[in-house]
Amino acid sequence: MRIAIGGFLHESHSFAPIPTRWADFLSPGGWPTVQRPATLLDTLRPSAVPAAGAIRLAEEAGVTIAPLSWGFANPAGPVTAEAFERLAALIFHDLQAALDEGPLDGLYLDLHGAMVAEHFPDAEGELLRRARAILGPDVPITASLDPHCNLTAAMVQHADALAPFRTYPHVDMKEAGARAMQLLFDRIALGRPFAKAFRQIDYLIPITGQCTLVPPMADAMEARAEIAAREGVAELGLCFGFPYADFPDCGVAVAAFAADQDAADAAAEAFAADLAARESAFAPDIHEAAAGVAEAIRIATKAERPVVMADTQDNPGGGGHGDTTGLLAELIRQKAEGAVLALINDAESASACHAAGEGAEVSLSLGGKSDGAPLAVTARVLKLTDGRFVCTGPMAGGNAADLGPTALISPAPGVRVIVTSRKMQAYDQALFRHVGIEPAAQRILALKSSVHFRADFQPMAEAVLVVAAPGPVVADPATLPFTRLRPGLRLRPGDNRRTA
Repeated sequence: MRIAIGGFLHESHSFAPIPTRWADFLSPGGWPTVQRPATLLDTLRPSAVPAAGAIRLAEEAGVTIAPLSWGFANPAGPVTAEAFERLAALIFHDLQAALDEGPLDGLYLDLHGAMVAEHFPDAEGELLRRARAILGPDVPITASLDPHCNLTAAMVQHADALAPFRTYPHVDMKEAGARAMQLLFDRIALGRPFAKAFRQIDYLIPITGQCTLVPPMADAMEARAEIAAREGVAELGLCFGFPYADFPDCGVAVAAFAADQDAADAAAEAFAADLAARESAFAPDIHEAAAGVAEAIRIATKAERPVVMADTQDNPGGGGHGDTTGLLAELIRQKAEGAVLALINDAESASACHAAGEGAEVSLSLGGKSDGAPLAVTARVLKLTDGRFVCTGPMAGGNAADLGPTALISPAPGVRVIVTSRKMQAYDQALFRHVGIEPAAQRILALKSSVHFRADFQPMAEAVLVVAAPGPVVADPATLPFTRLRPGLRLRPGDNRRTA
């Protein structure tokens, strides 16, 4: 058996201030850079990406792998046409070259599912369409997906099966890649396509309401598992949606793949009904910044473990630039003794700290490069690093991070900040340890993240507070100026208002 493996991953925020360019795929922070066929297997095999699981299963099965190109960029604004076409051209050039070398039994693609390109709002639908056009109708195609995928009819049409992760925080990425590869094996053995059913849900779920560690999403995923166990169902995938993409297919969707159409339809209908019944439970609990910091200080005075705060609206994993300073300013204003904020993505400030040296005082216009609202501080430079470390947490363990010149600074008594030259979501404790901070020993940890931080930080936290400070990854997507959503879609769970 000979199977091709490639990938193209991006989560696109239609309203984020900075677009995603080709250079962003070449320097993606805590994830592998663009891979070509000669390097794909050796680079991805030890990483945390979904393709690593697909590669492992294929090699264990004795499959001959035809490696293609693969690329990832951190969430930001829509992918430029140039960047999309450059990486797509590499992948499909490699696919055609693989076909020239001999027949392929199948194709596995490592996709995100929420990519918006400037010229293709349904970017993954276009990628799968191109793959199908090259391979023809008879060569099976499967893909793993991030559950923040905005699943579309085109994606379901052009793929034989799609396997979203089951968790958020995403601690099962490699398992999803392996599941997509197993579905490819099953489809090849079946000798005919699976039956498919696709259902869109008519309300958006805010990002902070999508966490699978707690209800209601934890309960919804239990219901998914029960329905998926029915006879004949090969895969029942839930995509939570990425509620910052302004195109008609934004939102929650379900796809079932089964031995026959009745089984596929029944599974999709049952799960869609379950999600409809849970709608009102998905409204999240968010603190405004001032109230959140005050509550964190109150809890920390008697706590033996850190209070963890999530700066959800500047989440680099959702399209934020990781450089807004609203929460930091509030920590300073309220004299949050023992607080550490990770991170402020500001290459200019990091460079100034390196020029000044450890122990020096330096005046900075800190952060604010994306929103024009920097924070003027005079800070003590506590430690300097090259920003390189290996992630150790349950989500990204094994991934090599390269954040460029990095500094740990104190902009006010008792408050410290990690300043980096590239953005990364603060979901791994190694980010702190590489600047000499043991996270468990701190009073308050303020993290640029929405949910992913919970995998590595929630188990050691006294309390977790989700905080809304200024940033583009708004806690309430209904506040965004959407113009292209499909009619009838509710912008908040339980909200009677619908798009026109």
